[in-house]
Amino acid sequence: MKDDLWTRDEIESPCVKLCMIHPEERICVGCHRTLDEIAAWSRLSPDARRTIMADLPARAPRLARRRGGHDGRTTR
Repeated sequence: MKDDLWTRDEIESPCVKLCMIHPEERICVGCHRTLDEIAAWSRLSPDARRTIMADLPARAPRLARRRGGHDGRTTR
């Protein structure tokens, strides 16, 4: 038996429960959303959520830089 009452047609959160804001990029290292996007997520329209979701893969490379070791000492 299928219970359609609890079926929801909305964009799921991209949260992966690795919540830490990158100090320079100001986006979450887990889901790549900004603090404002995270805070507003439950109130956003499906279209607004889709727009954010489409943009997230392009944000990932911003976090790929190494901050420690030799790179951390020589770049700044």
